Amino acid sequence: MTVLETQGLAARHAARALAVAGTARKNAALEAAARTIEARQGEILAANAADLEAAMAAGLRPALLDRLALDEGRIAGIVEGVRQVAALPDPIGAVTKMDTRPNGLTIGKRRVPLGVIGIIYEARPNVTVDAAALCLKSGNAALLRGGKEAFHSNQAFAAVLRDALEEAGLPRDCVALVADTSRESANELMGLTEYLDVLIPRGGAGLIRSVVENARVPVIQTGVGVCHIYVHERADLDMAARILYNAKTSRPSVCNAAECVLVDRAAARDFLPLAWELLQTKGVELRGCPETRAILGDWVKPAAEADWDTEFGDYILAVKVVSGFDEAVDFIAAHGTGHSEAIVTADYFAAQRFLDEVDAAAVYVNASTRFTDGFEFGLGAEIGISTQKMHARGPMGLEELTSSKYVIYGTGQVR
Repeated sequence: MTVLETQGLAARHAARALAVAGTARKNAALEAAARTIEARQGEILAANAADLEAAMAAGLRPALLDRLALDEGRIAGIVEGVRQVAALPDPIGAVTKMDTRPNGLTIGKRRVPLGVIGIIYEARPNVTVDAAALCLKSGNAALLRGGKEAFHSNQAFAAVLRDALEEAGLPRDCVALVADTSRESANELMGLTEYLDVLIPRGGAGLIRSVVENARVPVIQTGVGVCHIYVHERADLDMAARILYNAKTSRPSVCNAAECVLVDRAAARDFLPLAWELLQTKGVELRGCPETRAILGDWVKPAAEADWDTEFGDYILAVKVVSGFDEAVDFIAAHGTGHSEAIVTADYFAAQRFLDEVDAAAVYVNASTRFTDGFEFGLGAEIGISTQKMHARGPMGLEELTSSKYVIYGTGQVR
């Protein structure tokens, strides 16, 4: 039996105990985790510093370093997320339907955990805690496989979480971290059908595509984010510029960041210089269509066809002038990834059409796409942003990590 199979078997046993642990014990483990993260913050930051040093030596670009970095503020946010998860209603055991049939059988539908959830993710150590907290509250064991860039940070967080589980009287193996960060361990995890119930990839397009194409374990596909801000001809242009600036520059490395702005021709000459005044303060590189370059100048790089389909994850923004609403919506349908899309407009009917016609997990009117986040949606945290339509879509919180089973009460009925 391989090391990963041993971890999978231990997680399977732990999941059985966790499934019937009850809300009070799960919440106690979450509070212990939050308290211990605070108490061992120095240890976690030291581990993260080692990861950052190695990442800088390896030449990781600034946006990826930002994903990797922890500080006191980010750790406080992680702790708050754990406590929010603890405060949320426990979905396990909830009965969503109960009917009595003509033969006297009473048939109900009850929420149950998925079982053992495997998560493959890249250089974001907060995922270790977010995923573990959500899995714990929803009664699932978590087998976590992070990227090599965050190895020390993930180890530190996993140690804290396992200690907290033990303090609350739950099996340590409810949360386990795969120590091997090689491609081979990822491939083995994708085939661990005997132990995993579902596999969730969280990272860039390459990782997600590899898992979706190669896994034999059922996969919940999470989000490549080619997200658009559409500036309608009746937009408040100051508002639109602020929304775009936030959506592109607040954290360009994350999947809910804007990668492309579409601007109605009627607003382009006024809007583009206004937006550029803000964007240049962060050194954003623009890749524009010919009309964009005619307005802002030849120093705007010509957009290649591939730019319309690229998740840059960096201070790069594709810009296209469109003839109007229909072209904008058609363009999003052709180039969007079903993650998050936004319109900025003062026109009620255009806003409603956008909500109706744009097919994405989250569709916004007059707000930044950066809000597509489990914490911001009141879910406490998220295990990922699902861009598929089966089972779960959008930020995946507690309910999305459950399944259901039928429970039937009889009085001796036979068929």
